[in-house]
Amino acid sequence: MNTSTIVQKLWNYCNVLRDDGMSYGDYVEQLTYLLFLKMADERSRPPYNQASPVLAGYDWPSLVKKDGDELFDHYRHTLEELGKQKGLLGLIFTKSQNKFQDPAKLRRLIVDLIDKETWVSMSADVKGDAYEGLLEKNAQDTKSGAGQYFTPRPLIQAIVDAMAPRAGETISDPACGTGGFLLAAHDYVVKHYPNMTSAEKKKLRGESFKGWELVQATARLCAMNMLLHGIGSVEAASRRLDDDEKRRDAASTLPIAVGDSLAADPGERFDVVLTNPPFGKKSSTTIVGEEGKVSKERDTVERDDFWATTSNKQLNFVQHVKTLLKQNGRAALVLPDNVLFEGGAGETIRRKLLHDCDVHTLLRLPTGLFYAQGVKANVLFFDKKPAAETPWTRKLWIYDLRTNMHFTLKTSTLKREDLDEFVKCYHPENRHDRKATWSAENPDGRWREYGYEELINRDKASLDIFWLRDESLSDSDNLPAPEVIAAEIVEDLEAALEQFREIATDLSASGTGEHP
Repeated sequence: MNTSTIVQKLWNYCNVLRDDGMSYGDYVEQLTYLLFLKMADERSRPPYNQASPVLAGYDWPSLVKKDGDELFDHYRHTLEELGKQKGLLGLIFTKSQNKFQDPAKLRRLIVDLIDKETWVSMSADVKGDAYEGLLEKNAQDTKSGAGQYFTPRPLIQAIVDAMAPRAGETISDPACGTGGFLLAAHDYVVKHYPNMTSAEKKKLRGESFKGWELVQATARLCAMNMLLHGIGSVEAASRRLDDDEKRRDAASTLPIAVGDSLAADPGERFDVVLTNPPFGKKSSTTIVGEEGKVSKERDTVERDDFWATTSNKQLNFVQHVKTLLKQNGRAALVLPDNVLFEGGAGETIRRKLLHDCDVHTLLRLPTGLFYAQGVKANVLFFDKKPAAETPWTRKLWIYDLRTNMHFTLKTSTLKREDLDEFVKCYHPENRHDRKATWSAENPDGRWREYGYEELINRDKASLDIFWLRDESLSDSDNLPAPEVIAAEIVEDLEAALEQFREIATDLSASGTGEHP
């Protein structure tokens, strides 16, 4: 069965459950629990014959043989009991709940849809892509809010193609969402290094990746997504040990940590960091930088490795990524516009970044790409360098994919080929051998360079740089289609509303909104 058939089959059943009030997100979560149990059971049978990490009596066979209210009660108890376990089971089942309203519909999903397929023997491409298809459909449901954890896959693929991760490198995402960057990097290495040894392939699956995710429910989806794509495995997490207790507590081979990655320096260092940190300006925690200033927030985290103190999450992620990189490590971050021009801590961080790292590429993204509305974002690429008196940044190359480009989430979606020119200009084979497409003779070129002195002498060392003539401002005949204009107005209004919500939350938390 191919990917689209499986996605359609599973998703059609979601429409049945919607009548019972189950959301898209709830459905994907319930599928995650059941698919894990089914795959663990398949691994325990011939030809695999591996010990299952699942407690006896709370496994797949125990669900299949029950029906009606008995099935309903047993499913609830299964989720509760597995949620108490550590390691891989804890990652998948912590805080899990039964969201079904009708035992008959739960029975049908178990027996008619999941039990009829053999998931372990199915190719990782098919079952992994099927799950990715479900996650994307869930992200498209604006009511669920899941879009904030889902970076458009064509953008991820282009970033990974530009970064060109190599076999043997360690790769991290400190805000991994549903795992898009880690999976794309894994697929890139598999495709470009087909002659890896068995040991190298094992290291790629089990030791090359590390992700952090703050939200438990999202981390669960990420864990399942990686399992289905062949990163980590139920097999490795269920190796035979001397007793059941040790077996149940065996550490998960899935490299996902649930928690706030900004809270502390984890001590680990990576060759490559790829990430799209959560949007939104304010953080519930404040970082104390080397200048010692502390913003007035409820929680304070001391980070001596940071250049500046700020409650701006994205600026803190820039500093955090710098820390996570090995010497000469490479990073790509999706960041909103305010990171490029904001004063105060923003200026301090940009100047330090330009001096201490080689900030070599900036991709200006068009609007209409993200499920979190109202976002004007960029991708910043830089390499970490050893301490030096002279600045490491020599040239910043900027590709403008925003000016006069119009995309929407439904009618004019971003495709991987829309980023072909950028990846070609980036020149992954040797980024020091780049050629500008902009010149005085070709003012419409989207790719040009700026020297360090030019950057550092700009007001606040702003990297918010553009040069193309915006046709919509100068020629009414070239205005975007009405639906595109309407979508952009909606995005701007929703972005403003989100900022007001953050202000209201801050006022409420500080008590300043109370009347005397």
